[in-house]
Amino acid sequence: MPKEDFTLESLAVYLHLEPHKVARLADRGKLPGRKVGGQWRFSQAEIHHWLENRIGLSDEDELVRVEGVLERSAAVGSAAHSITNLISPEAIAIPLAARTRNSVIEAMVALAAGTDWLWDPARMAEAVRSREEMHPTALENGVAMLHPRRPLPGILGQPFVALGRTESGIPFGGGRGVLTDVFFLICSIDDRGHLQTLARLSRLIGDATFLTQLRAAPDAAAAHRLIVQCEQALVADAGTRS
Repeated sequence: MPKEDFTLESLAVYLHLEPHKVARLADRGKLPGRKVGGQWRFSQAEIHHWLENRIGLSDEDELVRVEGVLERSAAVGSAAHSITNLISPEAIAIPLAARTRNSVIEAMVALAAGTDWLWDPARMAEAVRSREEMHPTALENGVAMLHPRRPLPGILGQPFVALGRTESGIPFGGGRGVLTDVFFLICSIDDRGHLQTLARLSRLIGDATFLTQLRAAPDAAAAHRLIVQCEQALVADAGTRS
């Protein structure tokens, strides 16, 4: 069995579900898996892509639950991922000097490389382009969350997020007539951390007031303060739900 495969039992532990519920999802084709010798096997990569797609379709309550599952599944002693910890004013560009999809990718990768935590900008740019060609990350609200298909720990000093906002919206693959002006670049070193970051960002950008204020932020420092304040409010709100 490949090292990256989950068994039915280990996937149940990972997802904090009963094994019979995982089996039911797999039998119904709701989970990506295959049977080997009559036993279910699940690729870690495919499970993380399934979770990523589920995050993209989730509402606020489900995003809170997904975050909880990922945090409980994290290794003992690992720090919870928060956007406040992952983003710095130096990794924010307002405005971002770009007018096309390719120039956005190049500018965002250059912004990330300026932190000195990204060691191979060319490889990151190519990985992001490949991901966008496979399935665009632009959303209907004018936000795109750029990232490689899989984390690239070999070219990163640490996980972090970069943010860019163009002066006007550009076509970025978000659907017919949809323009994108807010761009996050997620630089993760493992699948779980990537999913945690994606879930937290999805909660932030799901707040229309946050996006309105982000689009009005005059500079990187103001945008960073806004992210800190809004994430603190999210965490407090999640505490009242539990």
